[in-house]
Amino acid sequence: MTLPSLSPDQAEAWDALAATLAEAGIDLHSEEVSPPSPGKGKVMAVIGKAGSGKTLLLAELTKALKEAGADIISGDYEGKKRKDRRTVAILAPTNKAAFVLRMRGVPATTIHRILYTPVYDPEYERIADWLTGAGPRPVVEGVVEGLTDAALDRAKAFYDQHASIPGALAAAGLRGSDFIRGWKRREEGLDVGLIDEASMLDERQFEDLREIFPVLILFGDPAQLAPVGQSGEMVFDKLAKSQRLELSRIHRQTDDSPILDLAHALADPQLDFPEFERMVREAAQRDDRVVWAERVESDLMAQSPVLVWRNVTRVKLIQAFRSAYGAPGDALLPGEPLICDGLELPLKHRKKRIDLEARGLIKGAQVIYLGPGRKPGFSRLHVVGAEDPRLSAASIVKIEMPDVEEPFIPYAARMGATFLHGAAVTIHKAQGSQWPDVQVFGPDISAAAWSGRTEAGVPLWKRLTYVAITRAQERLYWIVRSRLARPSAPLGIDHLDNGPAPLSLSVETED
Repeated sequence: MTLPSLSPDQAEAWDALAATLAEAGIDLHSEEVSPPSPGKGKVMAVIGKAGSGKTLLLAELTKALKEAGADIISGDYEGKKRKDRRTVAILAPTNKAAFVLRMRGVPATTIHRILYTPVYDPEYERIADWLTGAGPRPVVEGVVEGLTDAALDRAKAFYDQHASIPGALAAAGLRGSDFIRGWKRREEGLDVGLIDEASMLDERQFEDLREIFPVLILFGDPAQLAPVGQSGEMVFDKLAKSQRLELSRIHRQTDDSPILDLAHALADPQLDFPEFERMVREAAQRDDRVVWAERVESDLMAQSPVLVWRNVTRVKLIQAFRSAYGAPGDALLPGEPLICDGLELPLKHRKKRIDLEARGLIKGAQVIYLGPGRKPGFSRLHVVGAEDPRLSAASIVKIEMPDVEEPFIPYAARMGATFLHGAAVTIHKAQGSQWPDVQVFGPDISAAAWSGRTEAGVPLWKRLTYVAITRAQERLYWIVRSRLARPSAPLGIDHLDNGPAPLSLSVETED
């Protein structure tokens, strides 16, 4: 295989990972696989700050594993099990983080999707086997209701481009309820797991993954915020030095990104908050990828949330956003952003919970409100980053108000998915996500600096700032005043990918 030009630290990490995989029976150099040998599992971690080349290594490792003969497990279909098959899955803790990888050509899925696997109807399983190259083209005309050879051709064209079985079958005119009978907890393990955004993993997720994967390779950023309740520690902090492969050089955005320059400047122990803000102002004067902003742009809030530290700031900004767009107090406007806050379903509806989560409606998912459903309490939704984004679900939408303890609930089914408004989110919840343009609310970072709080020996304001500004892919807006600009146009949904017709997923059934 041919690798891109690697720096010395990347090449050293690559050699260590290749040796680990060779011990497990996957030889990247000779592009051969052999049956796994019994023995103790192995965990490795590739650690580096933003721009150090972690994603490049992950992408190239995925490519090399596939060329060596390992099957990529996507989470939506696994195909027939072969005795000599070796498998690899690329995972992220959140749907948004997995979407970021997929946009870079890496076939990632969420950790949840690998824990639960779909059970396909046998007729459609034959089609899935053909799409993945594990079987001949099936005869469907007159055999499978509603399917034609032309529909199969559409499915194949979609799969060749996107490598998604549900997406391919949707392109053929099918819905998930047509070909998926249900979901089951994974019983059999896989071989290799590549985990992105590993700084977000908690101990329980880490142990679940170790049960599934004998070889686990974590990719994480030590400067990010640790999961709540872990005292600032991340799961890879406890690994032995020989298991930690550290990247130091900056490789991303080689045209000297001012955003990355600011992120890496935070490592200076002598840097204080006033000096950092001076650096932001100077960067904004010489490069339009950094904006010193006197106010929050409401237009941008509809596309990506303002990032804040304090919850009270989040609630006030959301209310200002809704007022600016003239949103009524008792309803949502189409185009309003939401954040899934979990699923309120009793244990007896476990299958329905799995169905919803499999469609990307998991805690922390970004969602755009499209309008009310056909039944009270239902909402039509666009799940950002999902392969099949549109669905209709029983919803409980909570609109929080400043200085009011209980949120106002404009929509409430008896049970279903719960949502908070998504025009602003805390920096903790933004981890794993990226947006082209990101607004960071500087007054909140200033408050964190004045608090004097630390996390794992690092000033909290520096960790917050690092995570917040590295969410920006193209442009960073550093907000310095508590002001909101008027929107330039009404909210709308015309910019969204319509996709297939919404699929109703709820405990109740729409008429």
